[in-house]
Amino acid sequence: MENMTYNTEQVSLIIPEYGRNIQNMIEFAKTIEEDDERQRFAEYVVDLMLQMATNSRNNNEFRDKMWLHFFIIAKHDIDVTPPNGIIPKSEESMLKPLPVEYPKNNSRYRHYGQFVQRLVDKAIAMEEGPKKEEFKNIIGSYMKLAYKNWSREHYVNDEVIKEELKKMSGGKLLMDEDIVLNKIRAANKAPTFSHRTGGRSTGGRRNNKNNKSNKGRSNRNYKKRR
Repeated sequence: MENMTYNTEQVSLIIPEYGRNIQNMIEFAKTIEEDDERQRFAEYVVDLMLQMATNSRNNNEFRDKMWLHFFIIAKHDIDVTPPNGIIPKSEESMLKPLPVEYPKNNSRYRHYGQFVQRLVDKAIAMEEGPKKEEFKNIIGSYMKLAYKNWSREHYVNDEVIKEELKKMSGGKLLMDEDIVLNKIRAANKAPTFSHRTGGRSTGGRRNNKNNKSNKGRSNRNYKKRR
């Protein structure tokens, strides 16, 4: 018990995922005086680091990354050369990634989401004809549904949706005044299918009726057997 050494008493790990053995081996590599032997030992350590990784082991970029980590753990105080001939500098380990730019949304119509805007852009690019008219009307119907889900406390009429579709498309998508969006959504509703029979669902009312009939038939058969 007297010879036990706790991790809290040891030098902190520079890159913890490689463990203390790798760090100790890199520290040992610094003490090797022979250049060729030091180089071979460093390459052996990097190979061990690659084996600890679960993917991209044969990728040259990944191997370069391992060498960069090797030099970081060595605090850039070791005379070895990576296979690409480029010795990482201490400044490279301090580089921070560039900030990720978030997509710029139109804040005025964000309740419709980017999906609707992509549909609008697709409709604008379509050739004039019946398909474009149908697609445009479906977009308007979906916009009304999205608006009602976003603001359930307020009623929205078709004129508001048509006007916002016009503005979102830069005046390129105009819906007829006599178009009723609720009817479009009902007409384009996909039929449902039963998982058991593989056929079209007939609705709960008919199924309930059949269930009651089958239940009564089974009861009568039971009484006859008795």
